[in-house]
Amino acid sequence: MEYTTLGSTGMEVSKICLGCMSFGSQDDWMLDADEGRELVERAIELGVNFFDTANAYSSGESEEILGDVLAEYDRDEQVVATKVRFAGAKEHRNATGLSRKTIEQELEHSLDRLGMDTVDLYQIHRWDYDTPIETTLRALDDAVRRGDVRHIGASSMWAHQFQRALDVSKREGLARFETMQNLYHLTYREEEREMYPICDRENVGVMPWSPLGAGYLTRPHDEFTETARGEHEIDYGTPYHEGPASEEINGRVEELAEEKGVTMAQIALAWHFQNDNVDAPIVGTSSIEHLEAAVEALEIDLSDSDVEYLEEPYHPVPVFGHE
Repeated sequence: MEYTTLGSTGMEVSKICLGCMSFGSQDDWMLDADEGRELVERAIELGVNFFDTANAYSSGESEEILGDVLAEYDRDEQVVATKVRFAGAKEHRNATGLSRKTIEQELEHSLDRLGMDTVDLYQIHRWDYDTPIETTLRALDDAVRRGDVRHIGASSMWAHQFQRALDVSKREGLARFETMQNLYHLTYREEEREMYPICDRENVGVMPWSPLGAGYLTRPHDEFTETARGEHEIDYGTPYHEGPASEEINGRVEELAEEKGVTMAQIALAWHFQNDNVDAPIVGTSSIEHLEAAVEALEIDLSDSDVEYLEEPYHPVPVFGHE
């Protein structure tokens, strides 16, 4: 395993963050408590110390499963991130959003499910258009001052919103967002235009979600469109698997994987591991085999010409993931 410093937090995290959205029982493809345990335990054996979940993942079951496993390990060694914005275990009028009431009650529930006194990174799960960012930041600052939260982070939003939040924190002397969790992969690079220059200037840690493009970069283009996952993504409206440039990038990932004797997923992840914009991509998987392959991808060395070859066909696509 390799480690890096997460933005300005000073925390040393593994260059793979294990995403725990697959833990729970809301869908057939999810991992139950025993299966989730096996995956987390194997991740720890492989050196992963960074875990990302959310109150909304399987209505809080993800937090429960992760917390139960980590309770058997040295808590000091683990970096745990969770989120607030969407409803957790309860559905009611104040279960969603980023009001003080929602943040405080959902944080309490998350800590209870995780079995922890403090969460290392507490992230807003998208922007709340109904709550002033000043209100949200004051509630999060209080959580930091109480010791319930060590650091705060944000997720996919417009760059002007993120800059506004950073400016409010500076002006009011409040805890600021120190991480950005956004959509980023070889066929979706819109974040490079405005968001990543801000993150670089402000020393904000970047932990992209869906680094494999919801599976698009794990198999040839034609095979992806014929899978159930591919059909779901097309119906969902994701823009990054459409158009000649995306298909060309997909083909180049396949070609380079064959040349190096590795999988397409490993090439796509290796691009993240060598990307100066990225601290630690969030790898969500329901398979120990895929987790082990992701760790092996840390050893793949992409040359400058390899990276240029993978990136060259890219063309702009509609912004996605902010809602």
